[in-house]
Amino acid sequence: MNGGFSSLRSEAAGAMRTVLVSAESLQLTLKPELTQEEQALTQTSSKLKETRKAGNEDLKEMLESNKESLKLEAMKRIVQLISKGKNASDLFPAVVKNVASKNIELKKLVYVYLVRYAEEQQDLALLSISTFQRALKDPNQFIRASALRVLSSVRVPIIVPIMMLAIKEAASDLSPYVRKTSAHAIQKLYSLDPDQKEQLIEVIEKLLKDKSTLVAGSVVMAFEEVCPDRIDLIHKNYRKLCNLLVDVEEWGQVVIINMLTRYARTQFTSPWKEDGVFDENSEKAFYDSDSEEKQGQREIKPYIMDPDHRLLLRNTKPLLQSRNTAVVMAVAQLYWHLAPKHEVSIVTKSLVRLLRSHREVQYVVLQNIATMSIQRKGMFEPYMKSFYVRSTDATHIKTLKLEILTNLANEANISTILREFQTYVKSQDKAFAAATIQAIGRCATNISEVTDTCLNGLVLLLSNRDETVVAESVVVIKKLLQTQPSQHSDIIKHMAKLFDNITVPMARASILWLMGEYCERVPKIAPDVLRKMAKTFTSEEDIVKLQTVNLAAKLYLTNSKQTKLLTQYILNLGKYDQNYDIRDRTRFIRQLIVPNDKSGALNKYARRILLASKPAPVLESAFKDRDRFQLGTLSHSLNIKTTGYQELSDWPAVAPDPSVRNVEVIEPVQEWAPSVGKAKKSKSDDKFYSDDEEEEEGSGSGSEDNSSSSSSSSEESGSESEEESSEESDKTSSDSGKSSSGSEASSSESESERKKKKRTKKATQSDSDENGNGPVGKTSSSSAESSSDSESDSEEDSDSDSPAPQKKNVAKTKPKVEVKSKKEVSLLDLDDFSSAPPSAPKSSVFSSRLLSDLEGLSLSNVSPAMQVTTSSFGPMKTYELLHHMTGKGLSARYHFPRQPCLYQPSMVAVQVILTNSSDHSLEEIHIGDRSPASLNIHCFNTVERLEPGASVSVSMGIDFSDSTQAANFQLCTKEDQFSVSIQPAVGELLMPNTMKEPDFCSEQKKLMGMNETSATITMATANTSKQDISKQVLSVANVGVVSSDQNNLQRFAGHTVSSRALVLVTLELRESSTALLTINTEKTVMASMLLRDLKQALSQA
Repeated sequence: MNGGFSSLRSEAAGAMRTVLVSAESLQLTLKPELTQEEQALTQTSSKLKETRKAGNEDLKEMLESNKESLKLEAMKRIVQLISKGKNASDLFPAVVKNVASKNIELKKLVYVYLVRYAEEQQDLALLSISTFQRALKDPNQFIRASALRVLSSVRVPIIVPIMMLAIKEAASDLSPYVRKTSAHAIQKLYSLDPDQKEQLIEVIEKLLKDKSTLVAGSVVMAFEEVCPDRIDLIHKNYRKLCNLLVDVEEWGQVVIINMLTRYARTQFTSPWKEDGVFDENSEKAFYDSDSEEKQGQREIKPYIMDPDHRLLLRNTKPLLQSRNTAVVMAVAQLYWHLAPKHEVSIVTKSLVRLLRSHREVQYVVLQNIATMSIQRKGMFEPYMKSFYVRSTDATHIKTLKLEILTNLANEANISTILREFQTYVKSQDKAFAAATIQAIGRCATNISEVTDTCLNGLVLLLSNRDETVVAESVVVIKKLLQTQPSQHSDIIKHMAKLFDNITVPMARASILWLMGEYCERVPKIAPDVLRKMAKTFTSEEDIVKLQTVNLAAKLYLTNSKQTKLLTQYILNLGKYDQNYDIRDRTRFIRQLIVPNDKSGALNKYARRILLASKPAPVLESAFKDRDRFQLGTLSHSLNIKTTGYQELSDWPAVAPDPSVRNVEVIEPVQEWAPSVGKAKKSKSDDKFYSDDEEEEEGSGSGSEDNSSSSSSSSEESGSESEEESSEESDKTSSDSGKSSSGSEASSSESESERKKKKRTKKATQSDSDENGNGPVGKTSSSSAESSSDSESDSEEDSDSDSPAPQKKNVAKTKPKVEVKSKKEVSLLDLDDFSSAPPSAPKSSVFSSRLLSDLEGLSLSNVSPAMQVTTSSFGPMKTYELLHHMTGKGLSARYHFPRQPCLYQPSMVAVQVILTNSSDHSLEEIHIGDRSPASLNIHCFNTVERLEPGASVSVSMGIDFSDSTQAANFQLCTKEDQFSVSIQPAVGELLMPNTMKEPDFCSEQKKLMGMNETSATITMATANTSKQDISKQVLSVANVGVVSSDQNNLQRFAGHTVSSRALVLVTLELRESSTALLTINTEKTVMASMLLRDLKQALSQA
């Protein structure tokens, strides 16, 4: 180091001499060497800079390499840096180059980085907008969601239209995760451009109808941010949100509960009316003002809780067991603001349980308990020991527990609480000890039996060595003495003796106030205290000076002989004090008490003004007025109204119309009632069914609205009168069956069954119950009339060959199934209707007559070049729905008949066969609750009775929304409930189309690029001919065959049931038993799943 400095001096001697001269003049000492510590620090900092620089350069090189593994490792390191709080923004250009990578893992990490830095590097992020847009159609749901998240993070107004389109598209995505992300993006877009509010509300309205629990919490959060005042959007979704609440993720539950609390306060009447007044303040005036005025005129009607109000309370109660403290707190505030008084106490135990959590949680929970304990002491009194202060508690926790104990104090437990307070007063925490003394004063004020005891205890504390304790005791004693001063002149004298030893300003001021207020009771002591104060007046605090001036004025009026000169002296000192408050007070007092010409008449009232009796102070809790804020909110915690706080509205005097929450159930055409032993055979049945025996299975669900039972004649007659005879209704039913060629008439009767028919009662008409099940009760005549009208509309639609789903409430027929025969009875068994020998159904081909009847059924969104058809091969795969061991004798199997569903065009038809394998009859078989509750299912009518060994086939319709997510529901009998689920293969979500080859090619050209999914597969040796290939493809997917002149090409066409999106499948045979399988559709996720299933079917022998 010395050699370095000597060489430096030799090279720049002139410069060094100049520096040395300047340093000498400034009396500075130059150190030729750095200390070892300085050298180490310098080397360390330079190494860190070099390492960071080298590290970033290294990461850039790895990101620009051609190896995916290096890029992936670099992104992992970068994300690790971000998670540690390091700045990695300089790597943005290198990272954004990899946004179009085909590696899924790498792309996910790139999007994580972009979400973090897109807002900071907006210009560079804008260059990749086109890549993000392409990623919105990626088959991977996480990539689609990440792309939308990055797009919404770029805070540039110019891309608002692009963001809006992306959000709208994502809101209709098959993946609930992507729909959840779109709900998050709504809030970001609204904060960027509030003018988009109306369009965003439309998206929110759509997402509120979503069935997924993953989406519910996010869309309600978007609702709260964008349009919290649009309560009308919640009406139709209220019951769904209540039912989904238990399954929603935790933070979504908090948001939904808070929103439903506000909603309930606007839609239901107060449940507190029958229990009396909820609060002594504003709510008393609100609730009871009318009843008090008219008490003699009328009687208060008993309160009846709205079923929707009860639904909310019932569905939130289980969440009190949640592990998330925010959820428990949200439910507690909901019960506090919405539940009847006698039900609120159920939240007590859960809130006390939260006190075992972290101190931050304890603080918030204790604040809410403090507010609740003021109005409902009985709630927390059994858990009083839980609020005892622990030595490890922080001061703010101790203070809150002290507040709650004071609120809970009553004549029964005051002795226990005061013993606890005696320990707290000795605490080393002075702030807590002072708060304890305040609490003792409150107890003495509120409970008159212990006032003297508390006062004597506080007087003993005046001899404490701690100034803080003594000062607080003086202040509290002063307040207590105001309640009964005549009995405590000794205490005032005792405090006067301690005056010289007390230094805390507030305590000295309190003693001076007591001396002045009760100067007539201590006539000898008060002037002496004033004399002492005159000596130290200039050095006292302002609050003490003010009370000294007051004392002087009062003594001048009561004992002017002894204190006149002292008063004048103190007034002169105050006249020239530095504080203007004291100067003003002095001038005012002088003019008031000293008579002169200018004072006028005011001097006569000086004694009445200064010596007037003062009301005793009321010691109240600091949480007394916090009930004006909603519990659990930031405003309640801070006791001020914060930004974004939404006040709870008052209960309405009259509840709004509850029918706004009724969801319009789209009722289908009347379903065939599965009744055996009750049907009447048509004259033309034999001839009709013998002709179409083979296709009966395929068309079984085609017209389930027709029944030949005389009990349903009023519904079947359509435009005819409801009072038609049974023969006329049978005729009408038979004619209708002919026209549709697929009527599900009940099986023919045996001789014994015909005799039973006379004894069978008519089925009772009823509306669907809440879950959309079968009949639950009788309906009025108006229901029957509306039913008849809707059936009439149905027949008119069938005449025009375009049946549409009915949107009116259609009264269903309650069937009775009484089967004595153990032979399986099914709608698909045609032996009873035909003289032909029984044979298993081999195909589901439509006859030309049936095809013409169904022509145009699903052509709303399909081009004219296409026609609805069915597959030329329909393998019947049945699946087990319920095993007879699990179902206690009830077994169920189901299959997909691959026919258009007449209940709703967007539904997939499902045929269910119910079998009684037990030795006793099963009654009232129906569908119960669904999961999620918003699942759109057309349920079969309740099967009244199923005899042992008997079977019955019923039809259902399920709207899977083009998703393979299972439909979960309960299959119920009169005694039991069994949870079952139907999960469709992706191929069952399609309906076949018939089109010519040129039309196929033109449609395929429209679905290229991102809408095309392809793979090369190795064909099994058994799948070489066209017939074998068609058989395998049609076994997987319900598509139609497109005729082709080319031997090496096979084409299939179909569309999705729910959204009518076109699905085109092309198989091109190549050499060496290989083939190129291509699927073109907008539904990229479905395409990848269908490709996987087809590949597996074609590659296996």
